[in-house]
Amino acid sequence: MPGNLWIAALYAAASLVTFLAYGLDKRRARLGRRRISERTLHLLELVGGWPGAVVGQAVFRHKLRKLTYMAVFAAIVALHLAGWGAWYWAR
Repeated sequence: MPGNLWIAALYAAASLVTFLAYGLDKRRARLGRRRISERTLHLLELVGGWPGAVVGQAVFRHKLRKLTYMAVFAAIVALHLAGWGAWYWAR
């Protein structure tokens, strides 16, 4: 599999896992159960799952009001976009 497909597959897999984690965390919150830590959610976003987090936030309306969480999330997205921008301009 070419390098670009591996990267796309990684982002897709990480996004799916992150989306499911958002759904599970929302469900656990509603049921008053033990939650998925914000650190874990951010780690999933950092390894490439941030697109799934965007969709999960919209679908489940989850983590949108917590400003500190959203600030870290925005920094993770910016880091990814800056990395892709640097890669694009360097080639």
